[in-house]
Amino acid sequence: MRVDGVILHILWRKDKSLPIFYTFATKKNMNIIIIGATSGIGLDLLKRYAVSGNKIGILGRRKSILKELERCYPSNVITCAADISQQNVLSEAIKFFQLHMQNIDLVIVCSGIGELNPSLNFDIECPTLLTNVVGWTHVIDTFYNILTYQGFGHLVAITSIGGLRGESQAPAYSASKAYQINYMEALRKKAYKDGRVCVTDIRPGLVNTRMAKGENLFWVMPVEKVVNQIIKAIKQRKSKAYVTKRWHVLAIIIKNLPYFLFKRM
Repeated sequence: MRVDGVILHILWRKDKSLPIFYTFATKKNMNIIIIGATSGIGLDLLKRYAVSGNKIGILGRRKSILKELERCYPSNVITCAADISQQNVLSEAIKFFQLHMQNIDLVIVCSGIGELNPSLNFDIECPTLLTNVVGWTHVIDTFYNILTYQGFGHLVAITSIGGLRGESQAPAYSASKAYQINYMEALRKKAYKDGRVCVTDIRPGLVNTRMAKGENLFWVMPVEKVVNQIIKAIKQRKSKAYVTKRWHVLAIIIKNLPYFLFKRM
């Protein structure tokens, strides 16, 4: 069904009771917010979506890069500098985007940090937890509620295959990504029941960005290939997707590998 340029999909519950409604814009241009767009996957997603004429709000910590991006895309990019671990500043940044965008079609949350920490130095672990758990949850909850209130929208989080098992070289990072994966599963379930918002969990393997740390890394994927598959998964409104596709096979192996073998890796 099409209503004012928007396709209205009707899904029926298994018990044949009331229908679940959700919408998505079929217009060429969208209002998009990317959290963590000053480097890595987020930056490449910005470049891909910006050339399509979408209006994009980007949030990041690096003011100099934000100013440069505004200069490169003056007609369709607005920026706001904030660290997602600082909740008051983040709340003001979100209000800023709402004021300038009104409706939001797509939110992509890419922000996150992680350090190798085999010595279990809490000073290293704490910033990871504040960003990947506390700040990340604030962002996800806020935008889920915004999209639910407006009655439509797509919320996407870039989590990681690193959250499938605990990693001794980076305990806080792998634990925080496990938290994100489970939180996104809860929201995907909630979105199914609410019927207004589409929620997608993107789980990259190792990507050739500064986040890929360590020696002798396996199957490191080029950012361009990863971003292509992320955009495809978003277009297809998938519930979850591993990128690149070969990492889906490895994810199955990792999740089902007996601990007596996993602990030797």
